[in-house]
Amino acid sequence: MTRTPASTRVDGASSDAVRERLLDAWRDEVQATIVYELIARREQDPQRAAVLRKLAAVERSHRERLEARMRQLAIELPDERTVTLPRWQRLQARIAPVEKLLARQEALEVAIAAQIEDEPTGDPKTDSLLDAIKAEEEQHTVALADMRNGGTGDVGNATTAAGAGRSDGGTPTQERLGRILGRERWHRSNTGWIPGAIYGANDGLAAVFGIVAGVSGATGGTHVVLTAGLFGAIASALSMATGAYLAERSTTEVAAANLAHEREEVRRHPEEEKEELALYYELKGLPAAEAKKVVERIAQDPEKLFRAIALEELGSADAQRADPVQAAIAGGLSTAVGAIIPVIPFFWLRGSTGIIVAAAVSLIAHFAVGAAKSVFTLRSAWSAGLEMTLAGVLVGGATYLAGLAIGS
Repeated sequence: MTRTPASTRVDGASSDAVRERLLDAWRDEVQATIVYELIARREQDPQRAAVLRKLAAVERSHRERLEARMRQLAIELPDERTVTLPRWQRLQARIAPVEKLLARQEALEVAIAAQIEDEPTGDPKTDSLLDAIKAEEEQHTVALADMRNGGTGDVGNATTAAGAGRSDGGTPTQERLGRILGRERWHRSNTGWIPGAIYGANDGLAAVFGIVAGVSGATGGTHVVLTAGLFGAIASALSMATGAYLAERSTTEVAAANLAHEREEVRRHPEEEKEELALYYELKGLPAAEAKKVVERIAQDPEKLFRAIALEELGSADAQRADPVQAAIAGGLSTAVGAIIPVIPFFWLRGSTGIIVAAAVSLIAHFAVGAAKSVFTLRSAWSAGLEMTLAGVLVGGATYLAGLAIGS
């Protein structure tokens, strides 16, 4: 298939600019389809999973419309198999909190929509297609926000077919409100014991590495390092286990008490709560009349009014937290594993050799733990790993120098 020569124009626009924009949009749609399908497989609620699959179907329809336009312009279509998620991003899609994944996907779509609006290609037909896709992508934010609010994400006609446009005449302001309400839920997502285990390993490794480095500097790497490191690891593990248990217990109790109080306020003083919610929305940019209108729609269901108020005031509409026993076990064991790493070389080595090997092993472990954390924070593995390694260098270096000073 021949391509449009680079020197030609497409309705007054550079063919290269049109081609690159169409190809970029096409790749975005392919990747979005993959992400939504991966998340749908993890979603346990059948209705929410169905909505995610509908979103993936809309992304596929966008890709097909982009392909049709590229055929009209004689632009060679890439092989779909050449567009894949990076392995780390695919791992994040399989493990990271669903709400974080949805928030990231929403942010990507918002950024793409902004680019479409701010940087037209200059080709009317292409820009018209991209604008239509942009309008449909905005509907996704409604579904995603609803799911992060604890809903099913059912957006009706907005996700049933390409070209549907706005499903209910909703305004961009209302869609923005949905994003405002939804962005906070990922902070409180209960993702099980794995994140706690990773953070436990992080704390244990950092704390005991500091102990080992400091005692090594003070003693020159004698058997005292092994003794101090072992007891430091034990103390860190026990401290983390008890701390995790008490933290989960207290967090759940406080959250439940606050929510019960807020629910009672909504029951006894609904008008005041509606006014308060409207003020929150005004502070976030909604015109007063629009804020009141949205609040009135929410208040038709008292439970939705309670959840909206709770999200604004407390950052959460439920008291569910992780199991305290599970948190204690995961935190304690993972802390012990991370804490023992700097100590292991001193089971066999002493002196400068032991210090160097322990430092090398510990810094490698720092990088690994930092990279593992990025699965849940959705950062780059290299960035998170190097940041954690730098922190280890600073901690180890400072405590080693302090040990040298004390020892001398």
